Amino acid sequence: MYYFDSRNEIFKKPFGAVKEDTEITFTVHANGESEAPSLCIRKDGEDAVTIPMSECYTDNNKCYTTRCTLSRSGLYFYRFVFGDSTGLYNDGRGKGSLQNGGDWFIQTVYSKDFSTPDFYKNGLVYQIFPDRFYESREKESLSYPERHYRKDKDGLPFYRWGPRESRPITKDYYGGDLNGIAEKLPYLKSLGVTVIYLNPIFESHSNHRYDTADYMKIDPDLGTEEDFASLCEKAHEHGIRIILDGVFSHTGDDSIYFNKEKRYGDGGAYNDPNSPYREWFDFNSRYKNGYRSWWDFPTMPEVDENNPSYTEFICGENGVIAKWLNLGADGFRLDVADELPDEFIEKIRQRVKACGKDKLLVGEVWEDAVTKFSMGCRRTYLLGKGLDSVMNYPFRNAVIRFIREGDGLRFCEDIFRIYEEYPKEAMDCAWNNLSTHDVPRAITRLTSDNPDGGDREWQAVQKLSKSEFLSGKQKLLCAYALCFALPGVPSLYYGDEIGMEGYKDPFNRAYFKWWDMHMSIAGEIRTMSLFRQYHNQFTGGGLYFAHASHNAVAIVRYNGGGEVMVCVNRGDEAVNFEYKGRKYTVAPMSYFFTDHI
Repeated sequence: MYYFDSRNEIFKKPFGAVKEDTEITFTVHANGESEAPSLCIRKDGEDAVTIPMSECYTDNNKCYTTRCTLSRSGLYFYRFVFGDSTGLYNDGRGKGSLQNGGDWFIQTVYSKDFSTPDFYKNGLVYQIFPDRFYESREKESLSYPERHYRKDKDGLPFYRWGPRESRPITKDYYGGDLNGIAEKLPYLKSLGVTVIYLNPIFESHSNHRYDTADYMKIDPDLGTEEDFASLCEKAHEHGIRIILDGVFSHTGDDSIYFNKEKRYGDGGAYNDPNSPYREWFDFNSRYKNGYRSWWDFPTMPEVDENNPSYTEFICGENGVIAKWLNLGADGFRLDVADELPDEFIEKIRQRVKACGKDKLLVGEVWEDAVTKFSMGCRRTYLLGKGLDSVMNYPFRNAVIRFIREGDGLRFCEDIFRIYEEYPKEAMDCAWNNLSTHDVPRAITRLTSDNPDGGDREWQAVQKLSKSEFLSGKQKLLCAYALCFALPGVPSLYYGDEIGMEGYKDPFNRAYFKWWDMHMSIAGEIRTMSLFRQYHNQFTGGGLYFAHASHNAVAIVRYNGGGEVMVCVNRGDEAVNFEYKGRKYTVAPMSYFFTDHI
């Protein structure tokens, strides 16, 4: 019987993704078999190469083995073939299955020069939607007359057009600002936060600010350039880094660049064919709005990222990225990174790293970032010349599915598929988020019988009962325990630590409930964070599942200094298991961290 397991170093060494020019050893066990397999391997988009395997013995087990060195970064596919039409293919769990066809195994090879900032690898990312976090002082008025100021901080964000358009969606502002964030730095430090990721802060004319009006200017209702520099300086004094949201696939139609509304005079690409910004945009009658726009939203005209003028504007020595990093920011998160050309992302990286080797570049990618195929090609942004890492939505999906539905074995598989494929440098910096501004809040997603929600009218009136909230709190803590345990960096969306609820935009973007804080959640998050920061096994250490059943998993992280274990039970009954001769019990709907192994 032939046997191969890509996730066990007995059969493939080293484990997972490798740097260029790393020698890889492949070994197939062949007890009772006499036909020698060959390794068939191909780089994505190229022809396969067949490499003979030699007979050998390991602990009296007959094996076939070979070694190969892959000198070019990229995605490779491999299988083991025989003289006939059969071969060993991936059974979906990293193990070889003898059949006439199937899925090939995957081998990621990345740049030998790829490294990521160590500072981020054992921290806690805290995401802030700037308008909704904390207002340093009550505003008398806002900067533009169409903006609706919300003094009722406990009120729902506007979600529909009311009578006479009195409730303008995206035009209601709660007044959160940069100085407010600075005031709350001690609170964030107490949670163990080491990184603040800010949703867009540049001038824009929607409260989400993803339709940028001026990349070179802070939105006036958030503060000034001086306020931003001061926030960065104060954050650094607390050991906290600041990551900005880079929205570079599109601008706003109401912007200095496009200027459809003529807020900025008579110029702009929309009004003036001779505008210096005209070549950034694609005007054509075949488009729904007469110009190419992001997902056909007329307020977000798309740019040509490979246009030399635009590339220089964003990535140049005096460009957008350089300005804000030199003012104190510590990196960028790229909005819709999989809709940006790889060449453009590589230029962004060059400018980011030119401003400091410890600056971070993270991308919004919802799927497997290594195998991702978009814009007509296999994406290369996680192979060492583009992104440092990504928002880890695959882990999020796995965690939420497990806490909601169970099936620990599937959870293991979901995690190991990504863990095996991602470069270690990227995996160590991946943001393990449960909630973001783009998805329902975790406590709602984990507790609701209708997790994706109905229409906005339905979502607006939903609220957890007391018993649902208590159950949801435990589920939330179990889910975050997994985020803290797994490879990557845990990422906390503002308000999750006090049990804020909410379905999709805009209900997941309410003002932080400073008057109604469930500190028991925050306290347990703080404890998780301190445990993680104290134990270096979480910083790039290995991963092993000591237990996996329908309702419970036990995750072991290890390095040369020893092991730590995180156990989670999402069920209603206690779960018992044994690891290395010691018995463990995980109480119903609970978790625990331990270094006594």
